[in-house]
Amino acid sequence: MSNSEIKKLTIQLEKGLLLAEKRMLQEKALHDQTIVVMGDDNTIKYIPAKEVIAEHAEFQ
Repeated sequence: MSNSEIKKLTIQLEKGLLLAEKRMLQEKALHDQTIVVMGDDNTIKYIPAKEVIAEHAEFQ
């Protein structure tokens, strides 16, 4: 596999993962659910999916 093929595949995978994350957040927001994330200080945080969507343009 050439470098250009690897780069193309990597881009496609990143787009697919972003789409899957967006759909998951939309589904959770529809049901007023939260997501679990680890903060910078290694603490576990529960954040409403609607809040994540509102703060990140790539999920809108």
